Amino acid sequence: MAHLYIPNGVNVAEWFPEGEGAGYQMSKSLKVIEEHRADFSVITGLSHDWAEAHGNGGGDHARASASFLTGCQAKKTAGSDIHLGISVDQIAAQQVGHLTRLPSLELSTDSQRSAGRCDSGYSCAYQFNLSWRSENMPMAPEMDPRLVFERLFGTVATLGHGPAAERRKRMQKSVMDAVLADAKSLQAKANPADKRKLDEYLTTVRDIELRIQRAEKLTAEMPKVPVPAGVPESYEEHMRLMFDLMTLAFQTDSTRIATFMLAHDGSNRSFSEIGIPDAHHSLSHHQRRPDRLEKIGQIDRFYLKQLGYFLSKLKATKDGEGNLLDNCMIVYGGGISDGDRHNHDQLPVILAGKGGGTMTPGRRIALAGEVPMTNLYLSMLDRLGVKAERVGDSSGRLEGV
Repeated sequence: MAHLYIPNGVNVAEWFPEGEGAGYQMSKSLKVIEEHRADFSVITGLSHDWAEAHGNGGGDHARASASFLTGCQAKKTAGSDIHLGISVDQIAAQQVGHLTRLPSLELSTDSQRSAGRCDSGYSCAYQFNLSWRSENMPMAPEMDPRLVFERLFGTVATLGHGPAAERRKRMQKSVMDAVLADAKSLQAKANPADKRKLDEYLTTVRDIELRIQRAEKLTAEMPKVPVPAGVPESYEEHMRLMFDLMTLAFQTDSTRIATFMLAHDGSNRSFSEIGIPDAHHSLSHHQRRPDRLEKIGQIDRFYLKQLGYFLSKLKATKDGEGNLLDNCMIVYGGGISDGDRHNHDQLPVILAGKGGGTMTPGRRIALAGEVPMTNLYLSMLDRLGVKAERVGDSSGRLEGV
């Protein structure tokens, strides 16, 4: 199960298709991935109500990314008292993450910001994180492909066997013991706010300790691929390298759960690859100007092209009786529909893969009214074998996917 996030809304006139069912008409933007038509469905009518203001004023970009996987309302604060909700990927990781070397994998193309003030008084933690382990603990994504590779395979590649490996294991254990002892000694002296931060820190340290133990038990064969050198200069190459790593992670069963923020909401990235020097967020406030809408459409198609690359990689990877895409559920979309309106209903959402034969792609599924996107997530968790009664503001399961 993977969730891929696109920022700043889309050119709705060029993104959304016409018609329903298997015979729907591809839109101008979706034609970029027409070769994969049988592998995905377009779902319209999904919404995130808790991304709306609800009396909190500005901050739609922060709320869009914060609510996308949680279905919860972000507390408006730029301080350390952030509060949101657990995300769908982490609900899954808590129940099935022990089956793999990594419970989950969090990726981004942006450097990490988990503190400070970002959008209209909201903490940067909301805007730069998709995955949330708890109400106040985001799962920081990694943007460096080399570090992602080392997280996936580095422990297996370097630990090995024999006396040197045993010394390394003992050293890791002694470091963990020392860190935990020092942190616990501070707890007695800390104020309540610092104690909460220490608890978060200790939880992270324990996660690392468990990850090392799991890696020793669940070894994976080193893939015969080049180790990434770092962050590529090309944005397109950066995204594709991350998709390659996500494919490797699923192929080697290093994890079964991943999130990828292609860019944070509110991103002002420009797109030299397609000849657009304008900042994306600024363009998204198009005021219905045809020149700006045309550029937004080009950016939409650029992102969809990367999705097509990922789907091709998954389809080309054998998995059991079929291919990897057959056994995946891939959500691609964003928390804003029209960037000029900042609306959080009628979201642009694609659901790809067959979910191990439990999903029927190749259609446009047009939902009536405003259906919580978390209803889709609840249905996906069922297919993953994860027991959950609700995700955020879900009102039931989304049938017919």
